[in-house]
Amino acid sequence: MTEVRFFHNAPDKLSAACRLAAAAYRHGRKVTVFAPEAGLAARFDALLWTFQPLAFVPHVLASSALASQTPVVIDPQLAEPINLEVLINLGDEAPPEFERFSQVIEIVTSDPSDRAPARARWAFYRDRGLDPSANDLSARERA
Repeated sequence: MTEVRFFHNAPDKLSAACRLAAAAYRHGRKVTVFAPEAGLAARFDALLWTFQPLAFVPHVLASSALASQTPVVIDPQLAEPINLEVLINLGDEAPPEFERFSQVIEIVTSDPSDRAPARARWAFYRDRGLDPSANDLSARERA
C-alpha cells in the first residue's frame, strides 16, 4: 500500500521539494518528481542544481536517455514513470496512478491558494482508504 506524507507550512514549495528529494537520494531511494504545470519542471531542474552549493543531487528530465540510470527524475506527465519508489507531487491534483509508487510526498505552503487543493488531495487519499500523515516543516525550521 502506498504511504502518503504531507509536508505543510513549507516556506517555498520548490525549495522544500529539493530538500526532500536530496534527503531521499542520500538514503538511497529513487525519486520521481511530478511537475505537471508548464515550465515547472525546468524551474525545479534549475533549482536542484543550485539549492545546495556544496552538494549534488543527480537528476534528469524523464525524456533523458539517462533517466533509467538517474536517482531523481523530473517528470511532467507520469505516462511511464521509471522510478516507482518515491513520488514528489508538485501539482495541484493527486497524481495519476499514484498507487504505483511506494510513497507519495505532498508539499503544502501556508498560502491559502495552495492549502485548498492540498485539503482536496488529503480527502482524495482518505477516500481511497489511505491514512496520510502530516509533517509540519515550520517545526523543523525552528529546531
